[in-house]
Amino acid sequence: MSFDLGGQTVIVTGAARGIGRAISRRFAELGAKVSGWDLDIGPIAGDTAFVHTVTADVTDEASVDAAFCASKAALGEVSVLIANAGVNGPTMPAWDYTLDDWNHVINVDLTGVFVTTRPAVIHMRETGYGRIVIVASVAGKEGNPGACAYGAAKAGVIGFAKGLARELQPANITVNCIAPAIIQTDLLDEMDPDYIAEKKARIPMNRFCTVEEVADMTAWAASPRCSFTTGQVFDVTGGRATY
Repeated sequence: MSFDLGGQTVIVTGAARGIGRAISRRFAELGAKVSGWDLDIGPIAGDTAFVHTVTADVTDEASVDAAFCASKAALGEVSVLIANAGVNGPTMPAWDYTLDDWNHVINVDLTGVFVTTRPAVIHMRETGYGRIVIVASVAGKEGNPGACAYGAAKAGVIGFAKGLARELQPANITVNCIAPAIIQTDLLDEMDPDYIAEKKARIPMNRFCTVEEVADMTAWAASPRCSFTTGQVFDVTGGRATY
């Protein structure tokens, strides 16, 4: 039996670059119809991986609700949500963080996941089927010095996914997380070179994860064949994760 996503209708947040764009392209290759959300959809204008794109701010409830309605109208229904939109924030000790910096990271990486997931869950409970996959991070399991806000937000979405997965049962709706190690994306531009080198040294495979590897794991977790796993974390860490 071949693995495909034919018939799946998918929203991907943060779809215009990096992980989100790679996930969207992989899903399209596997037969899914993808609606891409981002603050700036310019980079994916005309990208054939998408049947629909919409400007959306995941921290704004009205923006998310309008985007979800637009995606549902374009796709017919929504069977999969990939909550990927995120920011890294400054890389510095927690005592040097400002409250504004902290709130920005938490609002996008944690609250934004809740705001995005809520209309999808309501819709999926009505249709009786759904797959929700949240892009977390190994930082949410182990913590990263210099990125306490990011680690706190990613730990939060793991806890959110585990609780939501149990709230939804019994049902044919699953909620899981993907937890990559550091990835070669434009988020590295926000990070200090010493910070990057230290994170690479933690990975036994001695390289960074690729966006394609994250996309492949996400495709599995979002597929109908991932039918008896919910509230769990799929690691993509090159052997770094210890639990």
